[in-house]
Amino acid sequence: ISEQNSGFDLAWVSKVRVNTQAVLKRAQQIQGRNKNKKQWQAAWLLRAVTCIDLTTLAGDDTPGNVHRLCMKATQPVRYDLLKSMDMQDKGVTTAAVCVYPSRVADAVKSLKAANSSLPVASVATGFPAGQTSLKTRLEEVRMAVEDGAMEIDIVINRTLALTGQWEAMYEEVCQFREACGEAHMKSILAIGELGTYTNVYKASLVAMMAGSDFIKTSTGKESVNATYPVAIVMVRAIRDYFLKTGHKVGFKPAGGIRTAKESLVWLTLMKEELGDEWLSPRLFRLGASSLLADIERQIYHHVTGRYAAYHQMPMA
Repeated sequence: ISEQNSGFDLAWVSKVRVNTQAVLKRAQQIQGRNKNKKQWQAAWLLRAVTCIDLTTLAGDDTPGNVHRLCMKATQPVRYDLLKSMDMQDKGVTTAAVCVYPSRVADAVKSLKAANSSLPVASVATGFPAGQTSLKTRLEEVRMAVEDGAMEIDIVINRTLALTGQWEAMYEEVCQFREACGEAHMKSILAIGELGTYTNVYKASLVAMMAGSDFIKTSTGKESVNATYPVAIVMVRAIRDYFLKTGHKVGFKPAGGIRTAKESLVWLTLMKEELGDEWLSPRLFRLGASSLLADIERQIYHHVTGRYAAYHQMPMA
């Protein structure tokens, strides 16, 4: 098991209480911040692009649309727009592409053909519900890694979290960690199904204790996905975990993040709560599919002074 596994600390998990009012107040504050002046806005938007896990998780995914997604990930912003900002040779790509396990081989093949070293992330462990047998969930992780996935987005077993079986959840996530081998592991908490902020904090802690490289809000398939209050709770858990263990864990909001403006709020939240180090793809990812098109439109506006029609900005 990876060296960052800090062991299970039940006493720490048991004494957690989250002050809901304080969390909501802080979330309001963050949303009220609009510091990014015009000339910096494009730079912040490009930073957001480099943190995106460009995702397709649909029943009708085919090798064709996975290939288009990969091509978009390697050249996420139109060359002429990058050139006018003098960014054409800075290697601006998204952070990764994210697909279902059965599409990993397609994505790896497409990126290899394009001579790109972009990592492929795969969801696993019975995504999105996690309601399959442990044996199947572990096998799914191993197969995705075998097919070339460098990052695995696992889903925790919400049943264990909801029934307070934290040690059992820890043991499970440790096994996922082991099955990932060299691959990075992001643990999806599915916060819309955890009931309380206190549970969200506890699940965050347990996932980190079990060796997660990232904790992620949602699968994008629940009715409630990435919200700012939940993010505050999760990043405070990351901060506390860092202060106690010296280990830095990344954060990935996912689900319903669609506008450039929201991506700037997420970056502001990371900067204020965790500091500049968490503003890079090493410790921050945005799980999104339609977000990139809106960011590209905003960059087009920054460069040309007018808005592009959606058909002028083909999405992957």
